[in-house]
Amino acid sequence: MRPVLATSPQAHVPCRFCGECLQPCLQVPSPLCPLCRLPFDPKKVDKAAHVEKQLSSYKAPCRGCHKKVTLAKMRVHISSCLKVQEQMANCPKFVPVVPTSQPIPSNIPNRSTFACPYCGARNLDQQELVKHCVESHRSDPHRVVCPICSAMPWGDPSYKSANFLQHLLHRHKFSYDTFVDYSIDEEAAFQAALALSLSEN
Repeated sequence: MRPVLATSPQAHVPCRFCGECLQPCLQVPSPLCPLCRLPFDPKKVDKAAHVEKQLSSYKAPCRGCHKKVTLAKMRVHISSCLKVQEQMANCPKFVPVVPTSQPIPSNIPNRSTFACPYCGARNLDQQELVKHCVESHRSDPHRVVCPICSAMPWGDPSYKSANFLQHLLHRHKFSYDTFVDYSIDEEAAFQAALALSLSEN
């Protein structure tokens, strides 16, 4: 069976995956298809060009401004669409389903989504921010503040990275929420995250 790699559609015939999702399977010595569980040769995994072509040719309306955008560009469009931002700003506030003695969360910084420090594209989660910056700002020479670090208790909102893309790729490959106790300092948090990550492999 010839694998084909469906962000960059990838396919393992007859199975198709997002290229990013298939990457962990390619890191093991004898990979199995996550869907059909059949073994496949990573060297024979290819881009699903026909799926990529469909994503670039099919258009759908943005849920905010209703402008028709190709599916391949929809995520980037939505992240910068003012109408979508307005809709999100007008979403109902958190209210407990039933009465509770627990206090309603307040003044908790948003550590789930971030704005691009280069172009201001909003509501990018950590992986989307890394992907967006690598694809759209690879050659931008400006020094910028890392929005992920500045949202952390130990972050310095005025510190500008000398090489922001390298910083993103080295320090933000995993989500802090998965591993970090925000009540401890950065070095302790980093060490704890490494230890937990290693224990899971």
